[in-house]
Amino acid sequence: MVDLPFTTEQFLQVFREYNLAIWPMQVVAYVLGLVSIGLSVWWQSYANKVNSLILFGMWIWMGMAYHITFFSQINQAAFLFGAIFLLQGLLFAYFGFLRNELNFGYRNDAYGIIGAILIVYAMVIYPIIGAILGHTYPSSPVFGVAPCPTTIFTFGLLLWTRQHAPWWLLIIPGIWSVIGFTAAIKLGIREDIGLLVAGIIAISMLVYRNRTRDGLETAYG
Repeated sequence: MVDLPFTTEQFLQVFREYNLAIWPMQVVAYVLGLVSIGLSVWWQSYANKVNSLILFGMWIWMGMAYHITFFSQINQAAFLFGAIFLLQGLLFAYFGFLRNELNFGYRNDAYGIIGAILIVYAMVIYPIIGAILGHTYPSSPVFGVAPCPTTIFTFGLLLWTRQHAPWWLLIIPGIWSVIGFTAAIKLGIREDIGLLVAGIIAISMLVYRNRTRDGLETAYG
């Protein structure tokens, strides 16, 4: 495994500086997360474009504010990470807002239940595990403004889509789930192990659903 160009202490110090600098954006992020949940469960007619814009905003913010502005201080690869996060944000704007290809809506099936588990993990369980391991705020990743918990949330919300999810939206979160897991092993950020699990489960389910529906459309179209 390739050695990282920074220590765990440096990594957590970046989060400390970042969280203190951007306060109260963490609160805003949690409010937006709750808005996404509420729209997907109770007001689905408004969920499609609003959720797409929320995901757009979160990924653009992480690309610019976290990766490029702060994480780049200890890791030059952060400029590349920032670029792909910006691209992911633009993809959500394009497919979800402009083309309206994301149809968000919770359903009481396997996709809905597992999506809910991932969302709860990202917003609630992740910080609890982090605190138990000694990664307490502000020296810790926070949902909505930090890459790993937000990627888990993204997988959960994508599982709440009710039709074909564009393949392009899965690539960058899938890549990040591997990168984040690798860092988790090297740095001891064990709450990020859930990122790889979330990626494997969500991508497998979404690919299966896409292939199944594409096959049905071919057969009966």
